Amino acid sequence: MNVTKSYLKDLTYKINGACIEVHKIMGPGLLESVYHKCLEQEFKLQGINFRSQFHIPVIYKGITVDNDYRCDFLIEDLIVLEIKSVSEFNPIHRAKVIHYINLLQKPKGILVNFNVEKIYPDGQETFVNKYFEQLPH
Repeated sequence: MNVTKSYLKDLTYKINGACIEVHKIMGPGLLESVYHKCLEQEFKLQGINFRSQFHIPVIYKGITVDNDYRCDFLIEDLIVLEIKSVSEFNPIHRAKVIHYINLLQKPKGILVNFNVEKIYPDGQETFVNKYFEQLPH
């Protein structure tokens, strides 16, 4: 499959829809781990392929460095999804997503906060990098 910016836009829409569905049913104020488990079920129900809670390798000067980085979700091997249940995003949340998409060499990342009244537009941010910019429209 040839990945395009348009395909990533459509996939982002599906991911956001799944997050909104979980939020609509569960509401704000729960632990991140609850939303994580619910999202796993929602992705399965919607037929969205994902990997969950896997180790992200960090390579420093050609050497793999032991670390505790874990990605919440990697959707369709293309989009990193990090979820939170916090009062508000802070710069470290955004930096984490950017680091993850760069370390995994993926074109896009989504940060979702379930502890808001409405996920879209208040609790969702997207990030792209050089891998995204290289894709055709």
